[in-house]
Amino acid sequence: MELNALTALSPLDGRYGRKVAPLAEHFSEFALIRYRVRVEIEWLKALAAEPGVIELRPFSAVTLAEFDTVVREFSVADAEAVKAIEARTNHDVKAVEYWLRERFEANPEVGGNNQFIHFACTSEDINNLCHGLMLAESRTGVLLPALDGIIARLTGMAHTLAELPMLARTHGQPATPTTLGKEMANVVARLKRARERIAAVALPGKINGAVGNFNAHVVAYPAVDWQALARRVVESLGLEFNPFTTQIEPHDGIAELCNAYARANTILLDLDRDIWGYVGLEYFRQRVLAGEVGSSTMPHKVNPIDFENSEGNLGLANALLGHLAAKLPVSRWQRDLTDSTVLRNLGVALGYTLLAWDSCLKGLGKLEPNPAALGADLDATWEVLAEPIQTVMRRYGIADAYEQLKALTRGKEGITRASLAEFIRGLAIPESEKTRLLQLTPSTYTGLAASLARGI
Repeated sequence: MELNALTALSPLDGRYGRKVAPLAEHFSEFALIRYRVRVEIEWLKALAAEPGVIELRPFSAVTLAEFDTVVREFSVADAEAVKAIEARTNHDVKAVEYWLRERFEANPEVGGNNQFIHFACTSEDINNLCHGLMLAESRTGVLLPALDGIIARLTGMAHTLAELPMLARTHGQPATPTTLGKEMANVVARLKRARERIAAVALPGKINGAVGNFNAHVVAYPAVDWQALARRVVESLGLEFNPFTTQIEPHDGIAELCNAYARANTILLDLDRDIWGYVGLEYFRQRVLAGEVGSSTMPHKVNPIDFENSEGNLGLANALLGHLAAKLPVSRWQRDLTDSTVLRNLGVALGYTLLAWDSCLKGLGKLEPNPAALGADLDATWEVLAEPIQTVMRRYGIADAYEQLKALTRGKEGITRASLAEFIRGLAIPESEKTRLLQLTPSTYTGLAASLARGI
């Protein structure tokens, strides 16, 4: 079958292809080949700029411009040419080296020195830098902006709904009231911390040869400071230089980043489930879109499908991110190849992450608060004022305050404003305190919730 959105095996390439398309620029096979071309060229330029590599002189401005053009304009046709070479060599990185030799054959500065393309490199010298670039550039270009969109939407909800009272439910039971905005602010605070962790993860890189010791480099050019040269190349790509590796960079930075993404995903999964429940309680209503069907048989329904979709894809994302974080830092002796095929799924894990974030943001955009339902729940649960009453009683030294309120309210039906007022009037506390307690309602008993929500 012809490959298209309907025939693709993966839903990321099929049903959801358009939603995760920005990640294809960083994690597709085409993108990997383009990154390899970029890294190989950067290494060649660095070798030419190193005085100790006397057989290779610095490239002219014209050749440097040509290098930049090749990287900038690298096309699918170019990638297909590399794949054709790979079909003969059965080696993907070597195919890039051969393609570069062919591409610059007519350039005398490069063609006459093509032995310096991939000079002293093992494939992992190229690949680890490519994976670092993929993760770094997708983080700043795609994923953090997407997460920022959710944080901004939730922040707006926190501010707008800061004073809208809501019955809290601890252990699923009526509990001390909060506000709908404060509950959104709680999530914002968590996501901001998670975002900081994602942004702060350093992505290490290395370009130090077959087992990490610059063995061949030193034999070829003993006088060159290879560690300094490697550091310049790695840091010029925006990565952190790792001087201690085997054949592979140990992927600890990738594991840390996967865990950081998984932490943000877990927070959003928690949000998805809470919003789903609030929709069920009718604390939120969902805007009805013209032509949209909620249920195939029940015409009245508007299902919270965006939050369900988000939750499902967060589960898939975290399963993959968890495996990546646990597997990638483990390699037998100086090198085994088990990381290679796993690394090709970085984009899959982040694809499900991005898809889930998109669904969550879409769902948040459909929500409308329902003050009537929120108010009805609060008006039906006057027993939640047992907490402030017994706390004031404790202030004034009344014995067994908690036990008195427990006897009055716990497991009792029909707790009303009037029954609480009768109890309050009989308390041996100052009249001013009685007046404050008599004025208190479930809707006004929200503490600092509103100011906390507005301050996020």
